[in-house]
Amino acid sequence: MNDSAQAGTGRGAAYRVLARKYRPADFSTLIGQEPMVRTLTNAFATGRIAQAWMLTGVRGVGKTTTARILARALNYKTAEIDRPSVDLAVPGEHCKAIMEGRHVDVIEMDAASHTGIDDIREIIEQVRYAPVSARYKVYIIDEVHMLSTQAFNGLLKTLEEPPPHVKFIFATTEIRKVPITILSRCQRFDLRRIDSGLLVSHLKDIAAKEGISAEDEALGMIARAAEGSARDALSIFDQAIAHGAGVVTAEAVRAMLGLGDRARVIDLFEMLMKGEVAAALAEFRAQYDGGADPATVLTDLAEFDHLVTRLKFVPSAASDAALTESERERGLAFSQTLSVRVLSRAWQMLLKGIPEVQGSHRPVSAAEMVLIRIAHAATLPTLDEAIRQVERFGSAAPEAGPRPPARGGAPSPGGNGASAVAQSSMAPSGGGQTMRLVEAGPRRLAEAPGPARPDAAPEPPSVPVASLADIAALADRNRDMAFKVLVRRCVRLVRLEPGRLEVNLTGDAPKTLLGDLSARLKAWTGRNWMVSLSREEGAPTLAEADAARRETAIVDARSDPAVAAILARFPGARIIDVRIPQQAEAPEAETAPPAEAAGEDDDQL
Repeated sequence: MNDSAQAGTGRGAAYRVLARKYRPADFSTLIGQEPMVRTLTNAFATGRIAQAWMLTGVRGVGKTTTARILARALNYKTAEIDRPSVDLAVPGEHCKAIMEGRHVDVIEMDAASHTGIDDIREIIEQVRYAPVSARYKVYIIDEVHMLSTQAFNGLLKTLEEPPPHVKFIFATTEIRKVPITILSRCQRFDLRRIDSGLLVSHLKDIAAKEGISAEDEALGMIARAAEGSARDALSIFDQAIAHGAGVVTAEAVRAMLGLGDRARVIDLFEMLMKGEVAAALAEFRAQYDGGADPATVLTDLAEFDHLVTRLKFVPSAASDAALTESERERGLAFSQTLSVRVLSRAWQMLLKGIPEVQGSHRPVSAAEMVLIRIAHAATLPTLDEAIRQVERFGSAAPEAGPRPPARGGAPSPGGNGASAVAQSSMAPSGGGQTMRLVEAGPRRLAEAPGPARPDAAPEPPSVPVASLADIAALADRNRDMAFKVLVRRCVRLVRLEPGRLEVNLTGDAPKTLLGDLSARLKAWTGRNWMVSLSREEGAPTLAEADAARRETAIVDARSDPAVAAILARFPGARIIDVRIPQQAEAPEAETAPPAEAAGEDDDQL
């Protein structure tokens, strides 16, 4: 073998991956776990050292490393110091062997491959013997949740009353699978995910030590992809260095991880929020052609949607070091213009769409359908807005002109001159078909929607109340839906005068309803009200009156010849509702002859 080959072999054998090379050796280099370090420091300083510790957290946050550092601290010994200490600046006699996992008194066991009672029985037999050279015999059991039930039961007694020279350190990613009897015998430390900004700073320090040129945007991508795991961040960083031949750029990391350009993801988000379907699909296709994974694009959109929503409530989150400049500036701008309802709706649609794309045989088509849904919904009213429109305009939005009569429709002989007609749509219900009937009637011109006049006089402070329906309307106007329901269901009107209200209550009415009525009427009308309970039965409640009117309307509808013909034509069809839409009254209706007016009414049905 020549010298160059030998040199190459030497370089290959000597190389250590960054995750091992920069593995913390003491508590001062353990990043992101300050609460645990503070607790251990105080415990060691006061001599309150536990007999067992349980370390839990996601992969890569430093559980095994912390266990080794803790074992090193327990057995710390130098020429000047011979006691447990968290100050490990000067290497002790046992430090190197413990950190390399080869000390005779620090036994590491992987519970994933030693799950049975026999392995635990071996530990129980060995704990009675004193350590060979160190102060404590330390047992580190990784992935302890993998132990069998018999193994856990066998460990209980020894864990509760171990010999003074024995310490146990457990590590697990599945803390819920560890029996509570084990947890109650340990001091538990939850190792937190490492903040993205802290990971970026850590990667910058390592890049400086390694002499690597790395862009800030690239380090931000790596930190986000690591999801709080220092080991994952270093592994991805190691891969990015090899991918870029020693230079880590954002473009190289984006291509390596299959990510979309963050700026282009934000552009796509903006197109979706504007409802520009064609532009959004073109941008998505361009990102896909550039190598971006469809599910990753949707995931990036969901992350940016979450960022915008968070910035809406926590503007200081824009200072996160893991954010790019475009995410920071444009995210703040979106947070000031988009409502929480719109952002929440997009978030729910993306969460539902991501698994659809991941499980689809045609992920590009599935992703495009998700984007179409989001862009289409961007211009639609939210649920509460739609409910308010229905409550204001009735069962349908106001139309610019009269509707043509329904096929087969005819004037109804009963029902206050109104006529029942079948709406154009018939939806299946159960085994047959369901027909929704609407009873048409006149509408006051004053109720017709229109733009508010800027010079309109302000509403007087005192609001007149002439009926129980007015009280329910006041509750609705003041968005007190729970009180509106109580008024409609529990109150029977006996007598109503200005400032005085006598009512009878149903059996299920709350005891505080009379006081609530008085307080709310005073707040809503601007005057004092005396509300009293009467022994008279009073009128039916609003809910009872509505039910009676509905039942009467359904009976009248069944007697209509046209409705009877429709029911006979469609076996199994049934009437489920009868509604009275409000219609604007024509200004010339008062002067029109009766016959002509009747004709106009027929045309509008």
